[in-house]
Amino acid sequence: MLKSFFKNKTSLVLALLLPVQIIFLQILKTIPHFVETYYSLGLYPWLGKTSRTLFGWIPFSMGDLFYALLVITALRWLYENVKRLKYEPVLFIVDIAGTVSIFYFMFHMLWGFNYYREPLHKYLNIEAEYTTTQLIETTQRLIKKSNDMHRALGYADSVKIDLPYSQKEMFASTANGYGNLKEKFPHLSISPQSTKKSMWSLGLTYMGYSGYLNPFSGEAQVNGLIKTYKFPVVSCHEQAHQLGYAKENEANFIATLATINNDDPYIQYSGYIFALRYCVNEISRREPETYREILKTINPGILKSYKEMRDFWNSYDNPFEVFSKTFYNLFLKANNQPKGMKTYSYMVALVVNYFEDREF
Repeated sequence: MLKSFFKNKTSLVLALLLPVQIIFLQILKTIPHFVETYYSLGLYPWLGKTSRTLFGWIPFSMGDLFYALLVITALRWLYENVKRLKYEPVLFIVDIAGTVSIFYFMFHMLWGFNYYREPLHKYLNIEAEYTTTQLIETTQRLIKKSNDMHRALGYADSVKIDLPYSQKEMFASTANGYGNLKEKFPHLSISPQSTKKSMWSLGLTYMGYSGYLNPFSGEAQVNGLIKTYKFPVVSCHEQAHQLGYAKENEANFIATLATINNDDPYIQYSGYIFALRYCVNEISRREPETYREILKTINPGILKSYKEMRDFWNSYDNPFEVFSKTFYNLFLKANNQPKGMKTYSYMVALVVNYFEDREF
């Protein structure tokens, strides 16, 4: 009986700490410089490097196994305790809230506080807004660069390029891009590596995701089913998360920089056409007529790569993906991204303003 008392008391304390944590995070939203200085550039780099050192050398994903074990444990607990809903519903809810409180704390302490850091454009010393004219000019430059690279790799304009590397080779190649990038931006240095193909790639595909970062193990998981041109960018995207850039749009932009700064022309090509797709899509939203005209200037082989990815995702359309994306949209909004998945368009602002005065 005494043991049960202390167990219930502990669960109650943990459950009461959950709203305290939520309030604390609302305060953090107002002081991003504090988060940037003391967590993102202070404590987190040490935590991130430690987790990558502990788990990076293991050839399979410990994070995937952790999530599988977590699901099994949760289902077993629910099966064994569901009757308590009738006899002691308050204690049942308190136990769940206490467990959620623990994981909520671990998530933010190990990685999640990065959602509240300074926006990336301040670190890069660029603007966050841009005009449609600027967008079109940058897009035209990206088209020329992408078309030129497509031809320089030895392919006809109409031919889709598949990267001639294994997934293992593409994982290894990301180190070069980040190594070159750290000369300009020391904070974008990542070592050791901990990037792996997810064991649950099929499940990720049905949910509509190319990859994810496990905040508890620090491992970057990449969907092993995605097409080759996207693989280096997704790998670099998840590594950007490992560096503490939690927001999807910022991770996309850092992935662009890491790929186009790679010495390998195929990896560079994947980065350029990745950025180009975002800019072209933004033009389609702003000026549909200009979009139709500008699309004619892109090599058909590049458009075939885009179509290949679009067809790939369409082939896995299912009702659960809608639920998954809705949940993730709410997750982003709860983590300092008020526009949810629509904040991905901030990626275009970073591309336009960063490259406006720079050569490709």
